[in-house]
Amino acid sequence: MATWLRKLTGSRRKNTAELSRATTLGDHTATLTDADLRRTFDTALRDEDHATMFATLREASTRTIGLTPFDCQLRGAQELLKGNVIQMATGEGKTLVGALAAIIYAHQGRKIHCITVNSYLAGRDADWMGPLFDFFDVTVGAIQEHMTADQRRATYSNDIVFGSINEIGFDVLRDHLITRRQDQVQPTPDVAIVDEADSVMVDEALVPLVLAGSAPGHAPTGRISEVVRRLIKDEDYSVDDDQRNVFLTDKGAHTVEKRLGLSSLYDAENISTTLVQVNVALHAKELLVKDVHYIVRDGKVALVDNSKGRIADLQRWPDGLQSAVEAKEGLDVTDGGRVLDTITIQALLGRYTNLCGMTGTATAASEQLRQFYGLGVAVIDPHVPCIRDDEADRIFSTADDRRRGIIEHIQQLQQAGRPVLVGTHNVAESEDIQNALQDIGVDCVVLNAKNHEKEARIIADAGLPGRVTVSTQMAGRGTDIKLGGAHEQYRDDVVAAGGLAVVGFGRHRSARLDDQLRGRAGRQGDPGSSVIFVSLEDDVIAVGGAGESINAIPDNNGQLTQKKVYSFVDHCQRVTEGQMLQIHANTWKYNKLINEQRVIIDERRSDILDSDVALKELQRRAHRDLTVPHDVQVQAARDVELFHLDEHWARHLEYLDDIRESIHLRALARENPVDEFHRMSIAEFKNLATGAVDDAVETWRHVTIDNNGADLGERGLRRPSSTWTYMVNDNPLSGNNGSVVGSVVNLFR
Repeated sequence: MATWLRKLTGSRRKNTAELSRATTLGDHTATLTDADLRRTFDTALRDEDHATMFATLREASTRTIGLTPFDCQLRGAQELLKGNVIQMATGEGKTLVGALAAIIYAHQGRKIHCITVNSYLAGRDADWMGPLFDFFDVTVGAIQEHMTADQRRATYSNDIVFGSINEIGFDVLRDHLITRRQDQVQPTPDVAIVDEADSVMVDEALVPLVLAGSAPGHAPTGRISEVVRRLIKDEDYSVDDDQRNVFLTDKGAHTVEKRLGLSSLYDAENISTTLVQVNVALHAKELLVKDVHYIVRDGKVALVDNSKGRIADLQRWPDGLQSAVEAKEGLDVTDGGRVLDTITIQALLGRYTNLCGMTGTATAASEQLRQFYGLGVAVIDPHVPCIRDDEADRIFSTADDRRRGIIEHIQQLQQAGRPVLVGTHNVAESEDIQNALQDIGVDCVVLNAKNHEKEARIIADAGLPGRVTVSTQMAGRGTDIKLGGAHEQYRDDVVAAGGLAVVGFGRHRSARLDDQLRGRAGRQGDPGSSVIFVSLEDDVIAVGGAGESINAIPDNNGQLTQKKVYSFVDHCQRVTEGQMLQIHANTWKYNKLINEQRVIIDERRSDILDSDVALKELQRRAHRDLTVPHDVQVQAARDVELFHLDEHWARHLEYLDDIRESIHLRALARENPVDEFHRMSIAEFKNLATGAVDDAVETWRHVTIDNNGADLGERGLRRPSSTWTYMVNDNPLSGNNGSVVGSVVNLFR
């Protein structure tokens, strides 16, 4: 420990000395021409003269984008270059920090992906930092959702590419279906600089990215949907305490059987079809709530991203769940699909040679970052100390008492001339607050999934005196609220009133998200305050305190002020955070093996794509005489082998999904579910390669091969006519429907 501390102290002293010298060089670099400044940078980079290198970067930033990096920003760039995740407070300029590090990486000959939480930020940051990149002859581009394959390929050819984690991941998956190397969109990755690293690397790492192909789904029929709609809660079905699973009772099963004219739902011919559809319809009926998990817009179901409060654009649920919700809402019902490939975000980020990141709340996620990515955390002191007043929670015994308390508090803040940001968890809460405020004559602006396209304008005005903005979590990432409005025209008035007041409507399951909300106030030394209103009826308390109770007497307003109540609420949140960490750990154990297997498949695909190994293998076993040109034979062999390799991999994923749905039952037999999953999946994987080659040989013997290649369609071997991608909230130990049904997913067509 003493040695580690000496190294840490020494590193900090070296960093401080370099930054101090960079500051003293400022007068000199300011006199250099643009060309001389670039030459000085190149020389300093070659000689590892960090002080001069950062001095030139600082001057170039001032000239090109009008931002002069603070010492703390230069130190942040230093830590990114060391491969750390840096913690920087809101408003400290993380975007510029990432750009500085990216320029250095680019001049080292590296290809960099700057990963953001959404495509809007990717485009914004690429444009914003563009002049600085241009100054150093570094090319930049941004991946956007509706780009064509050619546009994506051209964008990835740049030195620096900005893109959301989803878009980058889905391009990786789509590249795994190519049959010609020239069709590949994304080159081999090198460096990833991850913005909002805790969100991307921890929160979203729980879910795998999935590529699906057109195929009939398991959507409930109209008749089944109607039968389920008439079932009665607590009589025909029950819901578990944490609202994750719904189960038919014996009475409910008999009711369904009678109304559908079945002898038994659990007969072999019904258990994999009708029973699955009934369970899907039940899940849609009871666990997916309108204006919480989804909204209905323009006659279609639109999913809501719970972590951001945004519309999950062009996204769906899988395995008939989307169709079940559509039927529930009386809308046109769409079809499902078949999983072709999948990769977790953890595995996706593991493809990069160098990985680093930035966030405002890294220390709270330090254990996950260390355990799952091997990354350290560096805390960067702010340029100006934070003076925000973070008040203690106001805890109420009931949701109604909390609602009255928060409305009264907002009214008082507004009357004092302070701008107020109210953070809610979902659309329904935000609209409820809006209605309550309107009832007492308080005007407010709502920012949620129903009007997310107005986000920039709403956030720009959120700092005006007396402005009340009610927002879901979507206003918590990548945005700054300036005191006094977008142009800070009323800044003095707002500062005198006390700055921005952040008011939280209940704690999140992770304290990090609470901290993100609090961080909207007090940017760069601004005054401000934050307080969270908690109800003992909140989900966090119900889940984290399951089986526990606390005796406390509320005051006349329903508020609880006893110390033990605060301790209980803290305990409940820690429990939910622990549950999330355990889920992450378990998911990692399962997906680690799957990723190892998919790496083997990727290597096999690369061998086939980049050589004539497929033709040699097929001809060695089939001995077929062909008269077409050699290059046509090579491509025909690739098409055949890749088709069957991909088909067997898809079947393997289906098998793994099936065993994961029931693997938790192994614990009842005192077997370790993870060990059993590994044993079964390894045994099945051993047969995959052999089976794929055997099928390819059989196809090769009989398929028509002419100058146009192998006619696989003649043999009934067709790839999906359409594909799409989505994210599945994947928890293998959650119980009955843990792997797909019972999980919110995001689907991108």
